[in-house]
Amino acid sequence: MAIGKPSIHPLWLRLVHWTNAAAVVILIMSGWRIYNATGFMGFKFHKDMTLGGWLGGAIQWHFAAMWILFANVVIYAVMSVATRRWSRKYFPLTPKSLWDDVRHFVRGKLSHSDLSIYNSIQKAAYLFAIIDLVVLVVSGLALWKPVQLSWLAVLVGGYEGARRVHFFAMAGICAFIVVHVVMALLVPKTVKAMLWGR
Repeated sequence: MAIGKPSIHPLWLRLVHWTNAAAVVILIMSGWRIYNATGFMGFKFHKDMTLGGWLGGAIQWHFAAMWILFANVVIYAVMSVATRRWSRKYFPLTPKSLWDDVRHFVRGKLSHSDLSIYNSIQKAAYLFAIIDLVVLVVSGLALWKPVQLSWLAVLVGGYEGARRVHFFAMAGICAFIVVHVVMALLVPKTVKAMLWGR
């Protein structure tokens, strides 16, 4: 490795990525325990897949991870705008480029030779995750303060609507995580780049 070789992922991004990963896992597992208190979707998660032990403990874990995620998202947003990473990494993204990359992926010919450039599938997946996290935050706030933030609750269909929106947005982020991890394992050098920057 040449000294002075530019980093694919700067240190601030790697720290944000792994902090996000830990916070989101805690949020999901504690959220499953909170969900189990009502099981309003007609099923429950196995207790070994949850975090918190009881409803009060799960809520404490959930809120602790929520504030960590919030601070992390602020850092990510500020740094992405300041370094212009947002516009360089995620755009342009067109339906044609996405369709072309999906076709290359299906044929096993999607290139990962340059890790500093995201293909259209990666761009779409990361943008989905960002939008999904926004939906999770909005619906979560509506659940947390349904009276004080009644205007927000109205946007997501009231308290009951917020529960369902929050649940399905959680399912969306879980699906993203599964695909993200599988793709990272299929291209191991991406994991190394996120660990060491190069």
